[in-house]
Amino acid sequence: MDLFSDNLKNKAPLAERMRPRTLDEFIGQPQLIKKGSLLRRAIEIDRLGSCIFYGPPGTGKTTLASIVATTANANFKILNAVTSGVADAKKIIEEAKKELEMYGRRTYLMLDECHRWSKAQSDAVLEAIEKGYIIFIGSTTEVPYTSMTRAIVSRCRIFEFKPLTKEDIKQVILNALSDKERGFGNLKINLDDDALEHFILTSGGDARVALGNLEIAILSTPAVKNAIKITKNIAKECTTGRSVSIDTDMYYDMLSAFCKSLRGSDADAALYWSRRMNKAGIDPLVIARRLVAHASEDVGLANSNALVVSMSALNAIEKMGQPEGLIPLSHAIIYVCMSPKSNSVVVAMAKADEDVENTYTGPVPDHLKNYNYANEKRKKYKYPHDYGGYVDQQYLPDEIKDHVYYLPSTNGAEKSIVLPNNKTAVAPNKKTNK
Repeated sequence: MDLFSDNLKNKAPLAERMRPRTLDEFIGQPQLIKKGSLLRRAIEIDRLGSCIFYGPPGTGKTTLASIVATTANANFKILNAVTSGVADAKKIIEEAKKELEMYGRRTYLMLDECHRWSKAQSDAVLEAIEKGYIIFIGSTTEVPYTSMTRAIVSRCRIFEFKPLTKEDIKQVILNALSDKERGFGNLKINLDDDALEHFILTSGGDARVALGNLEIAILSTPAVKNAIKITKNIAKECTTGRSVSIDTDMYYDMLSAFCKSLRGSDADAALYWSRRMNKAGIDPLVIARRLVAHASEDVGLANSNALVVSMSALNAIEKMGQPEGLIPLSHAIIYVCMSPKSNSVVVAMAKADEDVENTYTGPVPDHLKNYNYANEKRKKYKYPHDYGGYVDQQYLPDEIKDHVYYLPSTNGAEKSIVLPNNKTAVAPNKKTNK
């Protein structure tokens, strides 16, 4: 390694220097890389193939992709979908093809933020994936099934990454403190337990955030008698968020209090818990997603606009960030609290699930099967528009044809809903044969 490479390595951020190099060094994601798992077995025999890693930032997606390429003794190229296009991908594919032809060496192409590529951009790598010129690894924070083109998704294995646990983040920090080659192992550092806890809680399960905050604290704190002491106050000053005085149990308790306040129509309490969680450094997207769920679970058809307003708030947080996005989020929280409540949607869904469990092998009634229009007439299917928009006929399987799942409440807009044919509730038959 030359002088310039040494300089780049030494000046790199701590998170980059401490990036795991092997599966044994990798921290977190036990559901993916434990002994005997599909992913680990595929990596160890060099048969992983193209795949997509999705999950929150700082959970090891890029790191694991690099480990995969290193284990296979392959080239590793990275593109970012935001800043690169088809021309960049084609250049790598041509180089990869030559490497494969001349030396038999494969190339892994990692596309970060892969959900940002359009269909036309994605199509540019399809042939290379199919012919094996490259092994594609997509990395995204979005759910690929809904955010990416089907052609790419259908050619890849999908692996979900989870936020790192408190123990994972703790191990990441302790490794950085003890590593003499890449971390701070050559310095005498006294890290108070409550400072360590603060770094863990303010990381949000993101290893990069934890190591970035730790690095600032160590480099900006003068040594006293050849020792650098990091207290909780120093940790608080060197983290991007405010002090977090909650543990994991408190986090879930506050989230529960927020949800129950929404259900209980207490706008003051819901705002309080949302603001307290936000001030504690909890991602407002977590709050917004729960709000969307409760807009259907607890308001539902009593005021369907609650779902629209909540989705708008989620979109605002995603597009605007903080602090501007917090205003429409608060707007939506108040709107959901002040809306009439109905849980008829989740009740209906649960009843339908129960019948699905008991009848999932039942045949589709003949008149509902996929025939052309002329045959549908012969099969006694009644086309509703021929009857003014509605006609009474059977749509459920024979054994549960009289079951009713959805019954409107008497709250809000739902009280004006009249069920066709004046249906009344019939409990699902638990004894129905499968």
